[in-house]
Amino acid sequence: MSRGSDLAGAVRRALERYFRDLEGEKPTAIYDMVMKNVEKPMIETVLGKADGNQTLAAAMLGIDRNTLRKKMRQHRIR
Repeated sequence: MSRGSDLAGAVRRALERYFRDLEGEKPTAIYDMVMKNVEKPMIETVLGKADGNQTLAAAMLGIDRNTLRKKMRQHRIR
């Protein structure tokens, strides 16, 4: 199994658990919820692996450095 499919499986399991725990409640804004819960730890982890080098972290993430900085501000990551 590839790393990508491991991650996809973890997301699927988490979403299945989320729907199960709703107990009949109607879900809303799932996309935003998932992105908020995944994006911050992803950026923090990649920045750590890049030893805080934002240019390297942005390259690892496949995004522009300015986009990384914007997301860091949004998530209050220093």
